[in-house]
Amino acid sequence: MRERERWKPSKYVMHGGKLRPSTDRGELAASSRLIARLIADKYQPAICEYARGLMLDLGCGKVPFYETYREHVIDNICVDWPSSTHGNRHVDMLCDLSRPLPFVDGSFDTILSSDVIEHLPDPLLAFSEMSRLLRPGGILLLNTPFLYMLHEIPHDYYRFTHYAIQRLADVTGMETLQIEEIGGPGAVLTDLLSKALASLPFVGLPLSIATQTLGGAFIRLSSDSPRKSRALARFPIGYFLVARKRADTGSFGPP
Repeated sequence: MRERERWKPSKYVMHGGKLRPSTDRGELAASSRLIARLIADKYQPAICEYARGLMLDLGCGKVPFYETYREHVIDNICVDWPSSTHGNRHVDMLCDLSRPLPFVDGSFDTILSSDVIEHLPDPLLAFSEMSRLLRPGGILLLNTPFLYMLHEIPHDYYRFTHYAIQRLADVTGMETLQIEEIGGPGAVLTDLLSKALASLPFVGLPLSIATQTLGGAFIRLSSDSPRKSRALARFPIGYFLVARKRADTGSFGPP
């Protein structure tokens, strides 16, 4: 990672040993704190369990997960678009993520790709490339939104179901270890309402923050409800994937 010594927390911060969304509105909109917390709750334990060796942070932005994974990996290579809106201070390589990536087969032990796959016009090629770059037994950590607003327009192409994500992993030589819904109806409604309120003049920001706070409290209180579990499976705000490159998979190039 370039300029490692100048890295600082951005979208996420460590607080009491827990990965939490930043309260700095320059790094994370107040209306996005709930979804950021839900995503962080998936990544932190998965990184601790699976991240190792050489890490490819694909679509890295400001490398928001670095503080979580740096103690678990030998080194990290950061790759992003030349046109990224997050700057390129820590980017080792700028390249078109929608095309074959400029690394040899089996270069990495772990790949992390957060909120990237929906922005790639050929998802099968993207999964093929991630599989190709993983060593046998290597791990992919990935999340993507589902019931979520359009963002980074016009480069927002897809929303994937549980079944589509699993199929993309399966057909590109990866075994799905974990695929989980993120959020649920309460999170979706909280996110949509808080983002709509945030656009209002004067009162928008405090109303948005209040909506996020109340929505988050309700979600925590109802987290053990069987009814919530059923609703979560049908109305997720996003998905989180852990997949392993199968040992019997050879060099998996573009289809």
